[in-house]
Amino acid sequence: MPAFRPLMAAATLIVLGAGPLIAQPAPTDAPPPAGMGVHPMKHAAFAKLTVTGTGQATVQPDMASITLGVSTRAATAAEAMTQNAEQQAKVIETLKAEGIEARDIQTSGLNLSPVMDYSDQGQPPKLTGYGAQNSVTVRVRDLAGLGAVLDRLVASGANEIGGIAFARDDMTEVEDKARSEAVADARRRAEVMAQAAGMRLGRLISLAEVGSGGGPRPMMAMRAQAAGAADTPIEAGELTVDANVTAVFALRPLDAPDGRPAAPQGTTESAPEN
Repeated sequence: MPAFRPLMAAATLIVLGAGPLIAQPAPTDAPPPAGMGVHPMKHAAFAKLTVTGTGQATVQPDMASITLGVSTRAATAAEAMTQNAEQQAKVIETLKAEGIEARDIQTSGLNLSPVMDYSDQGQPPKLTGYGAQNSVTVRVRDLAGLGAVLDRLVASGANEIGGIAFARDDMTEVEDKARSEAVADARRRAEVMAQAAGMRLGRLISLAEVGSGGGPRPMMAMRAQAAGAADTPIEAGELTVDANVTAVFALRPLDAPDGRPAAPQGTTESAPEN
């Protein structure tokens, strides 16, 4: 058998030179290959912690959106539309006289419908006329004078106000502040949970924003009344912006060295022999 020894030695050299053993470690539950004086690297699976964080920021509004309109009734459809158009034209003229730009005035509804009388029981309903409605959505950028503007609009012919919604022209800064608060909240929660579990927080694995919301308050519905001597009181309040994030962190044992998870108890890590 001496003639075969060079071939066996050559085969051993090919296996050792095939590539680093660390790149393809043997399974932790498999015995090391016979005849090789190398301990395979054993990697411990690390735990992951998923948390959510919420953030909130407030800001003063600098504009308001108002839905207002004119409702008229007449014996014929044509008459109802004519009266409505004349009255709505006065309302729009008043808006422009108050400094509202054309880009901030938009027609949001136009309706013509028959008016029926159902008071006689057992009798078919009777047509008593036609009703016309024309509404516009207006952005008012001068909140200080909003109450006075509303009063003048009512005096000019507007007899319906659907609601007021407050907003801010640029919400970028307050939205970013809410996001920062949400991320900080997620990390705080993760640190508390890691400490409670007897672990310490590792690196951030992933971070995503989910379903953030905020902005204008819900509109309040109201019916316009005749203008009085005092301006209609308007309170703008504050706008609240909410942000929500989901973060995934690695969890590491307290005694794990920085940079990688610790190996399971009872195992050793060693570099491959050269």
